[in-house]
Amino acid sequence: MTMTTSASPAESDASGVSLYRALWRWHFFAGLLAIPFMLNLAMTGGLYLFKDEINDTFFAYRYQVEAAGSPLSPDRIVEIAASAVPGSVARSYKDPASATRNAIVTVSSKAGSTLVFVNPYDGDVLDTVVAADEFNQVVRSIHSLAYFGTFPNILTEIAGGFVMVLVATGIYLWWPRRQIGGVVTVRGNPSRRVFWRDMHAVTGAFAGLLIFFLAATGMFWSNTWGSNVQAWLTNKGLGYPAELWDNVPVSKKVTGDVAPNSGWSVEKAPVPMSGTISGEPIGLEKAVSIAKDLGMASGFDTAIPRTETGVYTASIFPDDLSKERTVHIDQYSGTPLVDMGYPLYPAPGKAVAWGVNVHMGQEWGRFNQMLMLATCLAIVFTCVTAVVMWWKRRPSGRLGVPPMPPSRSVYFGLWLITLVFAIAFPMSGIAIVAMIAFDQIVVRFVPPLKRAFA
Repeated sequence: MTMTTSASPAESDASGVSLYRALWRWHFFAGLLAIPFMLNLAMTGGLYLFKDEINDTFFAYRYQVEAAGSPLSPDRIVEIAASAVPGSVARSYKDPASATRNAIVTVSSKAGSTLVFVNPYDGDVLDTVVAADEFNQVVRSIHSLAYFGTFPNILTEIAGGFVMVLVATGIYLWWPRRQIGGVVTVRGNPSRRVFWRDMHAVTGAFAGLLIFFLAATGMFWSNTWGSNVQAWLTNKGLGYPAELWDNVPVSKKVTGDVAPNSGWSVEKAPVPMSGTISGEPIGLEKAVSIAKDLGMASGFDTAIPRTETGVYTASIFPDDLSKERTVHIDQYSGTPLVDMGYPLYPAPGKAVAWGVNVHMGQEWGRFNQMLMLATCLAIVFTCVTAVVMWWKRRPSGRLGVPPMPPSRSVYFGLWLITLVFAIAFPMSGIAIVAMIAFDQIVVRFVPPLKRAFA
């Protein structure tokens, strides 16, 4: 992705020229590598913003029902769902979010996890879908490239770091240098390269902070950086209120293992164990009733214990962040062993939860959805204009890489910036170091490459 200007006043100063060209070159290489990933992230992310609307429009037959009397008990619904998938065992139950919503039971068998959609009034099985094949889950998996394995997912993480570099360098290249055109206005017409340059630069400048926000908050789901940050916050007691477990025996499992829809901040929180094994378990119906009495928001999931020491885990990650909550309930006594929600999170945990919620378009209703959709469209637009602009300026038979800076000393400061960035975002930092090393060592001393990259 390139962001160019006509001859700049900064070019009268040698150090200014060097810095400008170095950052332009970085911007180009980062964009060249990141554009395919940015397009995927923007298009699938924009689609996922409207997951509820998609469900209500295209999959209403399995999500919407007509209220008809008293609903069946959770235990009966789970029994119906398990019988719909022979040889399966129920793992979790999603209580209907309203009187016209279905119940969803996740069952597991040798074939894996399956979602069973059940009418809570008459027990009709509306649909069964392999969990990994559910439409919105597929979109989410393609979004992170986790659908294609670990390595592509790591590439997406690297691209996320590159996007932050693109925004930072792009703002520098756009920054007014006593010129008027191309700052907030667009010059020329579509037949001229300057038109595409200005469309790219102005759009990127005005949407830059939102694009940076999406890239930064998206890193929380990344394979290495996100996992390490989550582990660090957990170990320091900054992600969730660890003191709630002080007098509770815990298992080796974490909340994310049993409640996939729990909030990001509590995914690594340990799952407690039920106390003295005595008598019969209270059953799912009683556990759901206890969660409702505790004030859980409608539409929560309840994970069903898998062992004698397991617990019922009721969790919800709703649009209203203040209602995000996870409750672990003793399967014998019905006692809430751990009850935590957004209001109890430490400040860093709240900040991350807020960032995740805004990233997903959930925090301010329709406005948040439209704001994030506009940002996704801006990403697509900057990618398209970058490609068109590059195509118009590239020399025949060559890649058309921006020229190297006349003064190599400028790279000392840039290497320092790269080092700091690499510490903050290791995977992206390593990729940037490799990119610069290739440019400064391989390209410079291999004539065919030097010509191709000119």
